[in-house]
Amino acid sequence: MTGGGDIPDIIPIHLFDQGVLMPYTVLPLTVTDPDMIAMIDHAVNGDKIIGVVAESPEGDRYRVGTAAGIWKLYRFPGDVVRVTLKGLYRFRIVEEMEIDGISSARVERLNTEFPEDSDELEAWRRSIELQLRKIMELTPGIPDELQLITLLRDPEKLGFVAASGLEASIFKKQTFLEENSIVLRFRLLRSMMNYEIQRLKLREHIEGQVRMEMEQDQKEYYLKEKMKVIQKELGGSTVNPDVVELSERMARKNLPQSAADAAGEELKRLSKLHPGSPEAGVARSYIEWILQLPWLEKTVDRIDIAEADRILNKDHYDLKDVKTRVLEFLAVRKLNPKGKAPVICFVGPPGVGKTSMGRSIARALGRKFIRLSLGGVHDEAEIRGHRKTYIGAMPGRIIQGLKEAGSSNPVFMLDEIDKLGRDYRGDPTSALLEVLDPEQNFSFRDNYLNTPFDLSGVKFITTANTLETIPGPLLDRMEIIRIPGYTEDDKYQIARRYLVKRQVERTGLSGKLVRFTQSGLRCIIKRYTREAGVRELERSIGAVCRKCAVKVASGDMTMTTVTKKTVPDYLGSWKFTRESRLPEPCVGVATGLAWTAVGGEILMIETLLLPGNGKLILTGQLGDVMKESAQAALSWIRSNRRGHCKDPSEYDIHIHVPAGATPKDGPSAGVAITASVLSALCGEPVRNKVAVTGEITLRGTVLPVGGVKEKVLGAIAAGIEKILLPVENMRDLEEVPEVQRKAMEFVPVSEIGQAMEHLIIRGN
Repeated sequence: MTGGGDIPDIIPIHLFDQGVLMPYTVLPLTVTDPDMIAMIDHAVNGDKIIGVVAESPEGDRYRVGTAAGIWKLYRFPGDVVRVTLKGLYRFRIVEEMEIDGISSARVERLNTEFPEDSDELEAWRRSIELQLRKIMELTPGIPDELQLITLLRDPEKLGFVAASGLEASIFKKQTFLEENSIVLRFRLLRSMMNYEIQRLKLREHIEGQVRMEMEQDQKEYYLKEKMKVIQKELGGSTVNPDVVELSERMARKNLPQSAADAAGEELKRLSKLHPGSPEAGVARSYIEWILQLPWLEKTVDRIDIAEADRILNKDHYDLKDVKTRVLEFLAVRKLNPKGKAPVICFVGPPGVGKTSMGRSIARALGRKFIRLSLGGVHDEAEIRGHRKTYIGAMPGRIIQGLKEAGSSNPVFMLDEIDKLGRDYRGDPTSALLEVLDPEQNFSFRDNYLNTPFDLSGVKFITTANTLETIPGPLLDRMEIIRIPGYTEDDKYQIARRYLVKRQVERTGLSGKLVRFTQSGLRCIIKRYTREAGVRELERSIGAVCRKCAVKVASGDMTMTTVTKKTVPDYLGSWKFTRESRLPEPCVGVATGLAWTAVGGEILMIETLLLPGNGKLILTGQLGDVMKESAQAALSWIRSNRRGHCKDPSEYDIHIHVPAGATPKDGPSAGVAITASVLSALCGEPVRNKVAVTGEITLRGTVLPVGGVKEKVLGAIAAGIEKILLPVENMRDLEEVPEVQRKAMEFVPVSEIGQAMEHLIIRGN
């Protein structure tokens, strides 16, 4: 079925987003959209004509399109319609409308303007015909050109058919369709055809180069085979030159027997293979890997305990426990060089110096240092490698690291071991069990090498931010050394000794152009960073130095002094504010102590009594353990309250911990919650300069908690003068620096009543 020659005034409009339909061309469509099927049915029942317009870059439709007759129509099961549209004439949309839910438009037909000089038109037609023939010659598989001869005689048909077959943008084709003058239309077409011819010539050139390279490879293969035959006839050698070279290198290389046997077998196999075959490449790569690995090469340990102590103190501030453990390891290594070294795992928050501590150990030992990041590794083959039979196979990253080091006893740091993953490709943590076990790693087998490699001389060091995600069997093979977060004084000393100097050098400044005062550094630490490590602190110092560099580069060579007052000029307004103690004692508000990932802080616990029946309301994003502590505190108060205290069963008790956006959990706020609730019930204020930490039991016993050092330092920064600690936590004060320890009064408590005497101000 097909439409007639004339188009009606009103036709359905189809928005075609894949190109531009030209008159005299055919467009096959497979339609599953119910709205489009309804449009086709509407057209079939009418004039059998659909207007096809292209989609503009803005997502709208162009105003000029092509009226297409429904030429063929097939219906398939599942509401699928196969329709073939044949372009008839151009039209312009005059008015858009909707008829029976179908997008339609009132249109007017556009006619082509022909020049008065027929010779000019014929010249243009022949020019386009020649270009079209060139395109047909450059395009393989194009239909027989004789089938297009009938089209070449009609200039209008020739233009539309030629433009339809070109690879041009929708905008260019739409511009061609909208042009009424056939001469101007031919000008646009010639430009598009010239571009198409250049593109086809470039493609032909590239394909020719590829063919030449393939022919050259075939020629080399033929000549090599012919050379073998000639050498054989002349009595010469037919040995592969690669085999000769690899044999000489194997003779010079000191290999263990197992590696020498494996390489020898592969060398025999290589001698029987053609040099250009894929198998020969696999065999050659395998032998190369064996020859490049440091099977027996070692660096001599340079263990000087005093020098090692100097290096550790130079590279790192404080961390006395960590340095002591490292020196112990070096001392044992010096006294027993053949002993099996334990695998050390540095655990601590980001930015506290875990990786740099590994570098310092390598310097102290005089060994090579290799770092392997395990974050995000999911594939077991990353550790053990692939079998060499696979295409592109390589050894695992352990063997690759040893090749990079060039010795069999480097310091090998496995960074971020807590971030290993597992999926369908295997479990990398299981592969590490053999690597990190001193009882097994003397015969570690990589899947690619398939021969034992001795890893017992490697000093493995791992790092992690947390131990919770490390599997138990792997954790059992490591000795844990915790690196705590830095205190404010630690950060100041690190910034003064290391960070400022490094950032000044990186920005090309000097000490004569910029100077950081103590108040300036402490302001950056307190107001612009909140972290356990010092990475953000170094970034902030670097930002200040860069702004100073801009001033110096502009010609201002005066000294810049960074003080507490001038820091906002470089870094903007404060980013963080530290919680401070209350100015006056307050009823229902007790001060607890919290241990966070960025250090210690005080925790205000507020209680409010509401008319009710003993309901407990908890807010402030509290965890389950902290909620249980609040319930335990209320139960103790109900069974131990004094006569003048209000009855908890007559009130709803609302406990709130501010900073509600921050999750809080743990049992250490038990005593502080008890003091807050008891203060609200008794109407007696809680001392504002006293803070407390400790877990409680229903019997009123105060149990020990963790993070004492961080909590004490946080309390000092908040202006607290006295801290109540569980009796068993008093020994943890040894970790607190002596200066801070002397600045604070510590009171040991063992039961809740004893703590309340120090916390609540009793009435007369």
